[in-house]
Amino acid sequence: MHSALNRNLYFVKEHVKIFKAANSFDVFDPETKEQLLQCREDNLGFFTKMFRFTDYKRMTPFEMEIRTPAGEPILTVRRGVSFWLSTVEVLDEKKQLIGKFKQHFFSIGGKFEVLDASERPLCMLKGKWTSWEFKFVSNDGKEFASVSKKWSGIGKELFTSADNYILQISPQVPADNPLRMLIMAAVMCIDMVLKE
Repeated sequence: MHSALNRNLYFVKEHVKIFKAANSFDVFDPETKEQLLQCREDNLGFFTKMFRFTDYKRMTPFEMEIRTPAGEPILTVRRGVSFWLSTVEVLDEKKQLIGKFKQHFFSIGGKFEVLDASERPLCMLKGKWTSWEFKFVSNDGKEFASVSKKWSGIGKELFTSADNYILQISPQVPADNPLRMLIMAAVMCIDMVLKE
């Protein structure tokens, strides 16, 4: 696992463009402003691009590549066409399956089950319908990570815009734990699956 995934705090910035079909994000250290990762959806087909500008946008497939700024592959997040509930696959740098996310039916605010490659549950990604806040929690209620529009750090509140947010991973998630890869991958899916 790449060392960029062993940090506990990330600032995720979405690229905002008019008439944008592809999703793209940059991930920074919020304290030093150092760019850590780039997330790009480079290989969109013609029909997928067309449907991204319609009411069927949430159903379109995606494949997001997460790389270092130098282009070194870290993760791939992909989903096929989704007619109702999403199942998203996460692949490591060698394109080996490391886990999945399964969307829950009738979840207010959004809910994903985070599974390992054998489909054993690791935690849940739960959202609030009243705000842009998500938490990764275990079955016994232990919080592994949170995603929010605000962060208390360096003596002041940082409020992000509608297209940017903070990922905070608990120090209880050990370095090089595969759950860190799944958490980072899930953050890229929130916008494309739950909040579009």
